[in-house]
Amino acid sequence: MNQKELKELIEFLIEKDIAEFELERGDVKVRIKRAAEPAQSGHDTRFIAVHGTPVATPEVGAVSAAPGPSATPAAHAKEAPPASEEGLHLVKSPIVGTYYESPSPGSPPFVKAGDSVEVGQILCIVEAMKLMNEIESDVAGELVKKLVNNGQPIEYGQELFSIRPKK
Repeated sequence: MNQKELKELIEFLIEKDIAEFELERGDVKVRIKRAAEPAQSGHDTRFIAVHGTPVATPEVGAVSAAPGPSATPAAHAKEAPPASEEGLHLVKSPIVGTYYESPSPGSPPFVKAGDSVEVGQILCIVEAMKLMNEIESDVAGELVKKLVNNGQPIEYGQELFSIRPKK
């Protein structure tokens, strides 16, 4: 993979608003991850890691950029739930994609805060590479809170819902 191909790939991912991408070709592995853009800044933040046999142009590995200082505290704030939410079950995203709360635009959401949910009940859809993946509840109980907004890009392992399990 040469520098021109990488540039075209990055432009395509930006155009399609894809937050994370991984490609393996033989012994070359490319992973691109875009951080959320701050509202004030128009700069793209890109992460590119190349593993395996080095690519012919050494600049490819140098395209990596560190996230801004505002991205780090937000990530740590999500990791530790407040003490008042102790005992709640967190439903996490099994994939990277875009979160949708309803089956189609204009239709009611699958669930809302206060709803009783059962094991296997559809909670939301995560779109990844034009595929709609239904995310099901893995515990029965009461939905306490949605932790993401409709249409929001989400990461692997990101918390989507908090559920108070049935006793």
